[in-house]
Amino acid sequence: MQSLNAETQDARGCTVDAFHAVRATTERLVQGLTPDDCMVQSMPDASPVKWHLAHTSWFFEQFILGPAGVAPFDERYAALFNSYYVGAGTRHPRARRGDLSRPPLDEVLAYRRHVTRAVADLLPRADPHATALARLGIEHEQQHQELILTDLKHHLFSQPLTPAYRPVPAHDGAEPAALQFTAVDGGLCDIGHAGGAFGFDNEFPRHRAWLEPFEITDRLVTEAEYLAFMHDGGYAQATLWLSDGWATREAEGWQAPLYWRADEDGAWQVFTLGGWRAPRADVPVCHVSHYEADAFARWAGARLPTEAEWEHAAATSAGGTWHGALLEDEAFHPTPAAHGAGLRQLLGDCWQWTASAYLPYPGYRVPAGTVGEYNGKFMSGQMVLKGASCATPRSHARPSYRNFFPPGARWQFSGIRLARDGVARSALAEQEVLGPASAL
Repeated sequence: MQSLNAETQDARGCTVDAFHAVRATTERLVQGLTPDDCMVQSMPDASPVKWHLAHTSWFFEQFILGPAGVAPFDERYAALFNSYYVGAGTRHPRARRGDLSRPPLDEVLAYRRHVTRAVADLLPRADPHATALARLGIEHEQQHQELILTDLKHHLFSQPLTPAYRPVPAHDGAEPAALQFTAVDGGLCDIGHAGGAFGFDNEFPRHRAWLEPFEITDRLVTEAEYLAFMHDGGYAQATLWLSDGWATREAEGWQAPLYWRADEDGAWQVFTLGGWRAPRADVPVCHVSHYEADAFARWAGARLPTEAEWEHAAATSAGGTWHGALLEDEAFHPTPAAHGAGLRQLLGDCWQWTASAYLPYPGYRVPAGTVGEYNGKFMSGQMVLKGASCATPRSHARPSYRNFFPPGARWQFSGIRLARDGVARSALAEQEVLGPASAL
């Protein structure tokens, strides 16, 4: 029997209506795709859309329906659609999920309908533990909604025809206000989920951290600002890069963010889920690795914020427009920062790399049982990202959320917010960003 950390057992919001709404959102995301689109696996880290549709059903079947005595839709699916849960049995190799031409898409959709009906029937009479697991399943499916979009984008980009997914809103490319550093007082700060609502186990326990005064920029770095780094030879200056980052840049031949390419005239073009376009002055740069984000920060005379700094800045921010584009906005790409004072784009548009390794908080305990493999086993070799992206469901956009990826990962909507050491707020007014590049 699995058990969840006490903090994560809040099952409010786990209603039949909420469950149906999440399932329906997933299926809306795949409308207009062909069965062939849903089978492509363009790299080992990106799974086919069809696999995501099946795996999110497997999760409910494995952790809720099976323990309740509901017979499996097809017992062979247990191994096909298990992701990394060793305690749940054998698994199909991750890098070969694109080989699964069977079951076909229509059978996977039938599997989803079966699981949806069974869970909806069970929820009204489920015990508190099963209800908490169902809430975790809802949150898990929302994470896979984001992965459907990020993985699909890589699949489409990998096709010679680079087809678009759906139209994205147009922006005028207006020059944004200069990046501003905002002073944040340090001191003893509370970090982590405060409780009272759902949180993943890695957001707990809430704890104290000491921070020195620092400064953080009011918005995300834009495509035009990143292009200045590229034009200044940022990808050719080893002194800007971490050793592992430089080695990865050389091995992968990086000269620009993922989904950028130079046309015949040498002008850069950016691939979005709406197709190709030129870089823009007001849209945040995305699909950069931690290594690239760190190199850009050094070039700009700054650094990346730590996880605790980012969260404390969000907690103490007064004014500003926190939210950028989120999944429900259907922008499918980062959008320009809103005008005004204060910190903007804290939640939405792009996940923001931090300088912090993904490690357990003080006092963290991995939940018992197979469900304990959800987060804790990945606390090595990953970096934390904060905020949310244009593909993140709105209910996941909270300051305590801890996303994590290897430092070389680029296929997520990951962007850059800068920080630097500072002094107490009372002694420092907001300043424009300073760095070696006059283009900023």
